[in-house]
Amino acid sequence: MAPDKNIEGLAENWGADFFGVAELSPARDAILEQGGAVIAEYPRAISIGIALLDTIVDQLPQRAERAVAINYQHHGYDLINQRLDLISSRLSSVIQSDGYKALPVPASKTIDDEKLVAAFSHKMGAHLAGLGWIGKNCLLITPERGPRVRWATILTDAPLKVTGESMEDGCGDCQKCVEICPINAFTGQPFREKEAREARFDAGKCDRYLTRLEEQNHVGVCGLCLYICPYGRQ
Repeated sequence: MAPDKNIEGLAENWGADFFGVAELSPARDAILEQGGAVIAEYPRAISIGIALLDTIVDQLPQRAERAVAINYQHHGYDLINQRLDLISSRLSSVIQSDGYKALPVPASKTIDDEKLVAAFSHKMGAHLAGLGWIGKNCLLITPERGPRVRWATILTDAPLKVTGESMEDGCGDCQKCVEICPINAFTGQPFREKEAREARFDAGKCDRYLTRLEEQNHVGVCGLCLYICPYGRQ
């Protein structure tokens, strides 16, 4: 079968809310630096997204309540990541059975504890696939659901049709995510492709904050930058 005629339908049938295909050559240098030669050899990326439940995200301002934090961690993070990984694994098997390479990238696993990065940037893949733009909160902002989406990626050499182009920044002068951050981890600078993430976001500061919460016997969740984005709020 021709992969592009069936992969999107399978992804939707298995629970994906967003699907896109990106051509990766424009970002090869960044991909090589982050993930290495094995990751950078793939010419295309399939982005799969699942929207979070508003009933859970909208409770995040009350995350100091243990029940709220546990529900977000479980239903808004752990289970969504498992669902994404299951979809990407099944799709990868289908692509391989068609005679092409497919490498699923886990939805939420870092390969560098110092840089706090994954083998491949799911946000960059979805951005290149035309599914949204990278906001001042360093999250992928979709026009439909804002940043209230989690992502997984399949790297492949299958001849899939690219679904779109990089979307223009829609944040404008908005600073809501910057202002709500309890540890001032964001600089408020817009995303620029050639600029390091550190120009916009101190990932280490965010990680240390969550670790500190856990050390104080709290659940290590925040998500306020995701909650406050006007594009996601109903």
